[in-house]
Amino acid sequence: MESSPAIRCRGLVKNYGALRAVDGLDLEVRAGECFGLLGPNGAGKTTTVEILEGLLPPTSGEVELLGHNWKTDGGSLRQRLGISLQETNLADKLTVEETLRLFRSFYERGREVAELLELVSLMDKCKTWYVKLSGGQKQRLAVACALVGDPEILFLDEPTTGLDPQSRRQLWGLIEQFKTEGRTVLLTTHYMDEAQRLCDRVAVVDKGKIIAQGTPRELIQSLGGTEVVEINCDGVVDPGSVSGLPGVHAVKAHAQGLSLTVEHLHKTLPLLLAHLQQAGRTLTALSTHQATLEDVFVNLTGRHLRD
Repeated sequence: MESSPAIRCRGLVKNYGALRAVDGLDLEVRAGECFGLLGPNGAGKTTTVEILEGLLPPTSGEVELLGHNWKTDGGSLRQRLGISLQETNLADKLTVEETLRLFRSFYERGREVAELLELVSLMDKCKTWYVKLSGGQKQRLAVACALVGDPEILFLDEPTTGLDPQSRRQLWGLIEQFKTEGRTVLLTTHYMDEAQRLCDRVAVVDKGKIIAQGTPRELIQSLGGTEVVEINCDGVVDPGSVSGLPGVHAVKAHAQGLSLTVEHLHKTLPLLLAHLQQAGRTLTALSTHQATLEDVFVNLTGRHLRD
């Protein structure tokens, strides 16, 4: 018998006047998994997470965390959650250690400050003012503040946006370690490599709705092919004229040319080049890559995540 989900919402709606930021969203996150909400800015990810965190009231719909809800169990839930917001601004002239001691005082139980400093690799900065930290160090401190109450669920909203590659990898390690302890993570991101590495399952969000859900592998396999070919030509190429080539599973037109999802690159690419030559088109750019979650989003919406 499966355990109850750590996070569940049904028919979640959030309106801002005439704007509907979240549009009837249903979601279940299992205990002990890392679940990713993927989508471009404005898709409704942050609004959804802030409702789940109890920071925003929904216009309608139901939210349940660890079998409880915010209306009747808000105080106890706050003791069991860790939250790292998209942007965190802490007191400039508190040291790293003072900041963690302050946050630790908010919880009935939690981790030792020294343990957290080691965990986020900030022991050598424990006496440094917050204002003096680098961007990556500030973000690691924000995650440490989210972990200080020893939470059962950790919410991370765009945790690595704007960080350098080394800082991103350090934060990935923290998230992976948290997950090995059997805790639950809900992560929002628009970095597809991040989602593919960290998440057990993901949901693609667009215009306030979940439009696809599954493991990263399942969503990529739903494309039908494993390779993506992107071409630009000196003129318009009709997508229908190449969709029938052997091994082509999907074709999407974009402003610069075409994107084809194919099964066997070495078989389809020569046929594609021959077709373009026969059609009198000159190839101006060509690139290939293995299919990713970004390609899943493009296939579902016709847009890139950064659009």
